[in-house]
Amino acid sequence: MYDQHKLTRRLLYCIKLNSIAEMAKPHAICIPYPAQGHINPMMKLAKLLHFRGFHISFVNNHFNHKRLLRSRGSSSLDGLPDFCFYSIPDGLPPSDVEATQPVPALCESIPKHCLEPFCQLITRLNGSDVPPVSCIVSDGVMSFTLEAANRFGLPEVLFWTPSACGLLAYTHYRDLVQKGYTPLKDMSHVTNGYLETILDWIPGMSNIRLRDFPSFIRTTDINDTMLNFFIAETAALPRGTAVVLNTFDALEQDSINPLFALNPRIFTIGPLHLMEQDERLKHIGSNLWKEDVSCTNWLDTKDHGSVVFVNFGSITVMTKEQLLEFGWGLANSKKDFLWITRPDIIGGDDVALPPEFLVETKGRGMITSWCPQEKVLKHEAIGAFLTHSGWNSTLESISNGVPVLCWPFFAEQQTNCRYSCVEWGMGMEIDTNVKREEVEAQVREMIDGAKGKMMKAKALELKKKAKEAVTVGGSSYLNFDKFVTEVLLKR
Repeated sequence: MYDQHKLTRRLLYCIKLNSIAEMAKPHAICIPYPAQGHINPMMKLAKLLHFRGFHISFVNNHFNHKRLLRSRGSSSLDGLPDFCFYSIPDGLPPSDVEATQPVPALCESIPKHCLEPFCQLITRLNGSDVPPVSCIVSDGVMSFTLEAANRFGLPEVLFWTPSACGLLAYTHYRDLVQKGYTPLKDMSHVTNGYLETILDWIPGMSNIRLRDFPSFIRTTDINDTMLNFFIAETAALPRGTAVVLNTFDALEQDSINPLFALNPRIFTIGPLHLMEQDERLKHIGSNLWKEDVSCTNWLDTKDHGSVVFVNFGSITVMTKEQLLEFGWGLANSKKDFLWITRPDIIGGDDVALPPEFLVETKGRGMITSWCPQEKVLKHEAIGAFLTHSGWNSTLESISNGVPVLCWPFFAEQQTNCRYSCVEWGMGMEIDTNVKREEVEAQVREMIDGAKGKMMKAKALELKKKAKEAVTVGGSSYLNFDKFVTEVLLKR
């Protein structure tokens, strides 16, 4: 009986120690901007922090929380005891639409309606049986959270998910307004050559043109929502305890250096998807659309480097005419292609390609609604990526040595396109007014041509540098360790 009592006391003592240790864990509350291209990298950063011993509270808006449950299953957000999901309202009307919420509406609503629910969540977490919140990791364009950090006396990390060159361009929006480059006098400036104006006064951006700036400068309204949103959000950069960028030094050093003047505690820790991950969290995903995993089986039947992967991301929309030009360009190239066409890509109407297109491309074209993109780009059958030049897609291309055909849609995709094609030499741009002849010619060149081979070689060089950055002793590896120990754990 004595031994039994002794064993029970020891067991209770161990439980108590474990409980004390658990409550002493650092606790990061991670909140992304509510769009696919922001949620994905925030999820990767949260998993990295969990791997380093952090309790994680991941906060979506109600809309995307519901979408994740629909796309990934009712148990997909169960997480782990120390990796939990929560949601807060964003101030927009409820909706069950399977599409990204209107970006300007989100940018107007979030600063007005999210602060108090977010603070209430922190208060609730601090009064529960999890470790008290010790830091906030916020999307860079969710700077309302800085007020929450101030209220609770917490350090706040601003995680800017665009490229460093894209962020650098955003920081000069105020200068462009003050110097009279934007707002435009009228919208004819978009087509009359005005956007070809070269700006030679921006440190770190040599020979940058107005058309290479994030697209929100293409407005005639001084009160434009998106123009002013980014002026306000970039103004908050100095207030972050630290700033994290999903990039690596060897790729974007010239763009990174000028940003240190705004906040000296900048940490480049990308590509995040190449950093070591916690195997226990592999089942936790962040895709808001249901994935078609069968496309990788289709790729298995194709020759090495023979397939063009086509994906315009989670927000891009186009006209039916543009869709047809892309389609017939792909068909006429006679090359194999895997094409991701979201249901809402032409403004909510069903994507309908003509029967003769499907006959022409039978056997060499696969069309599906969403896919595990990282896995697809790793596949040896992929020879080129026709992309909207979103930063996640660009970085995944670089990480896998895949050259790009760029058709930027909005935001800093224009900047990423410029750098992919000019600075990094791994891509070609397709004109906004897309024509099938141009698509056909560029696809053929990328798969078979001499220029395509040069771009493939450039992409492979960058792939090597990306992998070096995340390996032990690499720049991103060391920066992440410094970020955790000198910022998040230094209290």
